[in-house]
Amino acid sequence: MILLVDAGNTRVKWWVVDEAAQANNLAEGVLEHARIDELQHVVERFPAVTRMVGTNVAGDAMAERIARLLASRSITVEWVRASLQCCGVRNHYAAPTQLGADRWAALIGARALHHGACLVVSAGTATTVDLLDTDGNFLGGLIIPGVDLMRHSLAGNTAQLPLASGRFSMQPRCTADAIESGCLQAQAGAVERMFAQIAHLPDACCLLGGGAAGRFAGLLDIPLQKVDNLVLHGLAAMVREQYAG
Repeated sequence: MILLVDAGNTRVKWWVVDEAAQANNLAEGVLEHARIDELQHVVERFPAVTRMVGTNVAGDAMAERIARLLASRSITVEWVRASLQCCGVRNHYAAPTQLGADRWAALIGARALHHGACLVVSAGTATTVDLLDTDGNFLGGLIIPGVDLMRHSLAGNTAQLPLASGRFSMQPRCTADAIESGCLQAQAGAVERMFAQIAHLPDACCLLGGGAAGRFAGLLDIPLQKVDNLVLHGLAAMVREQYAG
């Protein structure tokens, strides 16, 4: 068995998969950073786990904590890095190995789920918006502040804009609503502008995931599929390819 880990900026998501059963998902969960020690309980429930395959954007300290937790169980820890090609996806980043591992895994997950052109959107602390063509070429993408990061930036860097909870409106008429609506419209606008580059391709679709996805999904006027855990889907596809070879 293999433990798949997606260590994000605020949470750590995990799956336990069985490589003998095409990396099917046996169990899953989410841990806040402060509760990462509970990952040890996961591997205690599944003593057959011998490997961990993961992505980490939470920093070296988080990687070290996870490695220490798993060392007591003699579990091999493998952190994924972007490469030139994997699982039918070709990486056209200017410096391919500098592409974030989470973006790379999400692209691979998207390719495993949808074989047409797609826009891969992960809406979390930051929002990433990545283009994948019909042949599996990663063409490039955006990184923008996520919804809450935008809100906090306005509150922290302006004298008169509060960190307030507003409601979305097409025509906001109070400051809190103007901030909330502006942040959501900015997310949706970036996604729709990027999707326009592949809209003419057959079966083009936006695959949208992440904790903030539901906050602006309804604003998008493009073909859309909401998909949770794109990074973990990608890690599972990598594992399947390893064992198929």
